[in-house]
Amino acid sequence: MATRGSRFASWLGAALALGLVALAASPARAAWPERPITIIVHFPPGGANDLLGRLIAAELAPVLGQGVVVENRPGANGNIGLTAAARATPDGYTLVVASGVVLINPSINKVAYDPLKDFAPVAFLGASPNVLLTRTGSAVTSVAELVRKAKAEPGKITYATPGVGSISQLAVEIMKLRAGLDMVHVPYQGAAPAAQAALAGNVDFASVAVAGMMGMVHGGQLKPIVQTGAGPWPELPGVPTMAEAGIADAVVDTTQMLLVPAGTPQPVIDRLAKDVLAIMRKPEVRDKMLKASFEVKPEGPDALAARIAREVPMWKDIVDKAGIRIRID
Repeated sequence: MATRGSRFASWLGAALALGLVALAASPARAAWPERPITIIVHFPPGGANDLLGRLIAAELAPVLGQGVVVENRPGANGNIGLTAAARATPDGYTLVVASGVVLINPSINKVAYDPLKDFAPVAFLGASPNVLLTRTGSAVTSVAELVRKAKAEPGKITYATPGVGSISQLAVEIMKLRAGLDMVHVPYQGAAPAAQAALAGNVDFASVAVAGMMGMVHGGQLKPIVQTGAGPWPELPGVPTMAEAGIADAVVDTTQMLLVPAGTPQPVIDRLAKDVLAIMRKPEVRDKMLKASFEVKPEGPDALAARIAREVPMWKDIVDKAGIRIRID
């Protein structure tokens, strides 16, 4: 006759065996993704930053088998959306399409994120150049003429940009540093008002991203004198690069990249990188973005990590030399 102790031991063994079987039959964790994903876009609707977020969301949803929602979080030159992304739970359910300001803003003012520590790179998406525009009939018809006038009248030439610390301002600040120029920055709230200021003659020229400017250029209202990309830009045939215009080492692109909060599981990053790079390499995606003045140049996490590590100190050096600061009370 079995003792009470032996009966309990038999029961306990059976229970443990059943538990192990059940554990083996079920996955240790739910497969990612098991719910909708959010892509934060840190600028308002309409620009390349927003268009990329919506394009990736539409293409990624069927691949992952989950909904992908775009959430616009504009403000403070992108800092509101970038801060929200940096503070999100690193579980693969929050992504951010970040423009190059993520690498520049920390050098200009106090921000609540560190681009090197608070984000993990997924994919570099591509870039578009900036362009310097003058009104038709302006005396400034080329970079050589601009340099001549700026040196003849230090502090007299004025230029408009979409704001303090914008990529468009830094494009001119680099030109000033390289050529030893003294020109006055006039910031506006966006690229369109900056271009309108040049058109109205309120400033001598405007520095803006090419996106959204082609209508006034092709219409003959504004004249492009130089663009800041490394090579020719298809929408601006015959318009020289900075190097071709005599300003060396002055390539400045408005870049876009896909990031996730630091600590996101590596398998999730690897899956996102694979799928997003495949999306960006589609010919129809390249064509659609080029029509929006954006050149797709996909790179993986390692190349993007190297780019971030290289550009953060580069931009800090330029910002410090140019003396750019935004005071926040």
